[in-house]
Amino acid sequence: MKRVILSLLFTSTVLTTHADEGMWMLTDLQKQNEVAMTELGLLIPVNQIYNPDGIALKDAVVHFGGGCTGEVISAEGLVLTNHHCGYGSIQQHSSVEHDYLTDGFWAMSRDEELPCKGLTVTYIDEILDVTDYVNEQLKIDNDPNGTNYLSPKYLTKVADRFASAQGITLTPGRNLELKAFYGGNRYYLFIKTTYNDIRMVGTPPSSIGKFGADTDNWMWPRHTGDFSLFRIYADKDGLPATYSKDNLPLKVKKHLTINLNGYREGDFTFIMGFPGRNWRYMISDEVEERMQTTNFMRHHVRDARQKALMEQMLKDDAVRIHYASKYASSANYWKNAIGMNQGLVRLKVLDTKRAQQEALLNRGREKGDDSYQKAFDQIRSIVQHRRPALYHQQAIQEALVTGLDFMRIPNTSDLVAALKSKDKTRIKAAVDSLQIAADNYFTSVPFPEVERIVGKQMLKTYMQYIPADQRIGIFKVIDQRFKGDSDAFIDACFNYSIFGNKENFDKFIRKPSLYKINNDWMVLFKYSITNGLLQTAIAMMDANKNYDLAHKVWVKGMMDMKQEAGIPIYPDANSTLRLTYGQVLPYSPADGAEYNYYTTLKGAMEKEDPNNWEFVVSAKLKQLYQAKDFGRYAMPNGEMPVCFIVNTDNTGGNSGSPVFNAKGELIGTGFDRNYEGLTGDIAFRPSSQRAACVDIRYTLFIIDKYAGASHIIKELTITE
Repeated sequence: MKRVILSLLFTSTVLTTHADEGMWMLTDLQKQNEVAMTELGLLIPVNQIYNPDGIALKDAVVHFGGGCTGEVISAEGLVLTNHHCGYGSIQQHSSVEHDYLTDGFWAMSRDEELPCKGLTVTYIDEILDVTDYVNEQLKIDNDPNGTNYLSPKYLTKVADRFASAQGITLTPGRNLELKAFYGGNRYYLFIKTTYNDIRMVGTPPSSIGKFGADTDNWMWPRHTGDFSLFRIYADKDGLPATYSKDNLPLKVKKHLTINLNGYREGDFTFIMGFPGRNWRYMISDEVEERMQTTNFMRHHVRDARQKALMEQMLKDDAVRIHYASKYASSANYWKNAIGMNQGLVRLKVLDTKRAQQEALLNRGREKGDDSYQKAFDQIRSIVQHRRPALYHQQAIQEALVTGLDFMRIPNTSDLVAALKSKDKTRIKAAVDSLQIAADNYFTSVPFPEVERIVGKQMLKTYMQYIPADQRIGIFKVIDQRFKGDSDAFIDACFNYSIFGNKENFDKFIRKPSLYKINNDWMVLFKYSITNGLLQTAIAMMDANKNYDLAHKVWVKGMMDMKQEAGIPIYPDANSTLRLTYGQVLPYSPADGAEYNYYTTLKGAMEKEDPNNWEFVVSAKLKQLYQAKDFGRYAMPNGEMPVCFIVNTDNTGGNSGSPVFNAKGELIGTGFDRNYEGLTGDIAFRPSSQRAACVDIRYTLFIIDKYAGASHIIKELTITE
């Protein structure tokens, strides 16, 4: 009876035992998931998905840029990911003369593929469960602070020891990552290979790749061709190498087969990718804290910044191109925060969390084990004490750090030290170094008037949410010297600071002085922000002192309770390779409303608004639609599919993930979630949570029919 009650607890509300919940470790698939996946419709053995002793689908799934997922779709290293994942690289190559954001880009030969500075693609070579080894090391190593079990620095040392003991060879580009899972109850070692000569091959115009923009973001139905193409290059031996014109496309050991037959309602699907973070083991107090601090600030501060930025972006193409990636990144989790808070209230997640935590506390009482109660009380106390500091930290971070690009001014401490030493050689070296840093800074912030406008808005927004007696120190200066006028302070920064403009800096660097640095408005502002972050960090560090140990106990209790109820377990997402599975299914967002499981190009035409940049339809796409010139990419009924939804368990980092059919063939690319499912980072509900995916047929249609890049199609392995 106890097992039945526990099972009902995890199935009747937000958390569920449906086979489609879970960000599963590949190493656990055979033991935990293969039977359920097969019953749901999987037609291949799990060892074709992940095989530690051979090649499998996992070997065609890559970590793209460290924050997204990609899939290898040709034998010569062609990688498919999302348009928004490649957005920074597309912007990097864009200018007013070559506006690839607006017009798209297609390399018609290998020579035209564009190298992307700073972009990487990472393969996961091996995944090893090293829990026993790590626990042995924890027992023998000195640990005065009791934090080794979660310390990245310590775990790196343990990884190196393990590699040495096992004879694991690390070649250039090959590295180790040892991570804690389940709050430190398990450990996995990832052996990875990273390639850093990545070149842009193709991207649709933003009117396709970003169709619907902010309005449609996190929404369903969608009509977005959110994809882009890149290629991995390596040296002549196939090893990672920095960019060189002599590098060659990587001859990969595995690439995916593409299926053009599509899907039907109820079809089994699975997704592999690198989900970033989620928090399924939070107690109710932590959920409330997230709503009232992080989500609150993301909503209100970013809203103010984005309005100020968009007004300037719409006035000037050069401004639009420069800020495009930053704006898109900001807007993404602005809307996420709004939707998550609304969903947490609508779905009564706090009530669900309270019921689950009470079940675990009762389990402890019945067993005469008070460890869960102690852990729970500890976490509640920590949350209560750290919340004011976290609230302030988030305000500083959102408004004054990420909100102000001009606060990335160069560090002047080396020059200050050199001037104090009066050593001419040292002063010259510091001056030369600062000159280089300043040149880079002014290049990175080419629109000071936009920065001035945004800066004024951000200071007002910060002041709106932080009481005068709690604000960072620079506001005492604003009150005393500028009579509380924050706009006047920002004007002073840009008019008089050595970093306010290039002319000011050039004048200063010809005759640098300690007095000028020590009284510089921007320098003082940056120091004040840094000190504010330090003070809030110290306050939270003190409050958080015992959090990790309490969380470890709590998570272990939840794991044990689930297993006692016969429920498979999975760890929170932490940017490591995972698999999630489910079905192609419609859903009902509200009473009387039904959403279909796919969309077609007809919907894009219905949304078209030539006076709204978010919903522009290009003339070429409209022409193809009107002529019904869809080629072999059309559905059997003649319509052109665009997107579809699946009830898999996705989060940030899954962007670009391959969507597989029951045979392990590529049918789409994950790019978003629906608004009703944004609570999924904290609590999963398969009845309303959906992952939005670009139909691979639409991707190929755009490449082939729209762009005329048929040479790319010829690279691919396609089945019909």
